[in-house]
Amino acid sequence: MLKILGKASSINVRKVLWTCVELNLPFQREDWGSGFRATDTPEFLALNPNAMVPVIVDGDFVLWESNTILRYLVNQYGGESLYPGAPRARAAVDQWLDWQATDLNDAWRYPFMSLVRQSPAHQDPALLAVSSAQWTARMRLLEARLQATGAYVAGDDFSIADVAIGLSLNRWRRTPLEHPELPALEAYHERLRQRPGYLEHGDNGLA
Repeated sequence: MLKILGKASSINVRKVLWTCVELNLPFQREDWGSGFRATDTPEFLALNPNAMVPVIVDGDFVLWESNTILRYLVNQYGGESLYPGAPRARAAVDQWLDWQATDLNDAWRYPFMSLVRQSPAHQDPALLAVSSAQWTARMRLLEARLQATGAYVAGDDFSIADVAIGLSLNRWRRTPLEHPELPALEAYHERLRQRPGYLEHGDNGLA
């Protein structure tokens, strides 16, 4: 059985858990990370030298990096509807997965650490204002994309890009900062709430 290493509160672990729900894929999860088993031990570092979760162990195969894990799972376990094979359709999914992992993650990191985690190292008002504006700009970009598709980030159909983006949207909605009116994002959120995996691992009270 697939083994997932990582605490259930981690946004990147939750990507993997939600994807498993979409695939009806059974798994066993072990708590690793802050507050649980340490990831800087030789045992864990042998699996992921970055000392970060999630890691999956699928038989004798070990993999880390959350978006890469999503791609592997849908390729390995019949998730063609979540990750299309046609080159252009697949490229659209990959584009938004990569955007989430780079531009969007970079934008929300400081405000999230400041306002949700209450990190003492992230309490500079000027940096908070700048980074919050950058996060809002990324969400406006996403709003424009969803206005254009009227459905999901890569087009008409739900994909693993929506797993990554959906969890990021949940983080945006739950971080206590000023949220402009973005109706396409709210409609998208309601579409995601029709999926059991999002209710269980996304819209579940965690940021």
